[in-house]
Amino acid sequence: MAQVLQFSDVVVRRNARDIVDHVDWQVTDDQRWVILGPNGAGKTTLLKLAATLEHPTSGTVSLLDEQLGRTDVFELRPRIGFASTAMARRVPPEETVLNVVLTAAYAVLGRWHEAYEDIDERRALRVLAEWKLDDLADRTFGTLSDGEQKRVQIARAVMTDPELLLLDEPTASLDLGAREELLSLLGGYAQAPTTPAMIMVTHHVEEIPVGFTHVLLLREGRVVAAGPIRETLTAESLTETFGVPVTLSEGGGRYAARAVSDA
Repeated sequence: MAQVLQFSDVVVRRNARDIVDHVDWQVTDDQRWVILGPNGAGKTTLLKLAATLEHPTSGTVSLLDEQLGRTDVFELRPRIGFASTAMARRVPPEETVLNVVLTAAYAVLGRWHEAYEDIDERRALRVLAEWKLDDLADRTFGTLSDGEQKRVQIARAVMTDPELLLLDEPTASLDLGAREELLSLLGGYAQAPTTPAMIMVTHHVEEIPVGFTHVLLLREGRVVAAGPIRETLTAESLTETFGVPVTLSEGGGRYAARAVSDA
């Protein structure tokens, strides 16, 4: 399979501290990765590197056959879908849901004077339907619930048929119903044969959708373990990652972790 992302001895240093500490990592186009780790482990920084929003202090990041620092990131970014809470804050609250998704075609946030073709609008409406948002097309973004806003972000990220899809904590802050609805949609999308390579950051194994194939475990900027999820996601690797003894269970492709009781 084709390689879409490669980190080679990547370091990101801030204030004399290595946020990302000599990371080696490869992603191919048929893989769906989840990145797990405690707060401050470097998860979002890895995602920002993959989104070309940051550059490494040292080492190399190669994306879609291009190397960061030796390519025009503005030409590379349209090939990468990226959904995050930080990006959602930049969406004009008065923008309609349809326009939030549609403007991805020009990589802008907020409709202005762009000219869109009928094919763009048809594509946007089809994506909205796929993410169960078609009834909200005319609603303004600022009136949506957290769960609806999360789905709109993802719909926008897939609007341009990206070659790599990045999701930064897509289920954070959602209630149980909204979380399970989104995880079901993500699981179905992850298993579709035309889906691009995916990387999702989360704190909780319960938020890993069905269909994700690989896991990267991080602690203090270093890789604890990386590989196929069924081999790599273990109670032992989670204990080392989070620094607390845990038990791990799996059923129907979903996972649950609990701290080991002293009793």
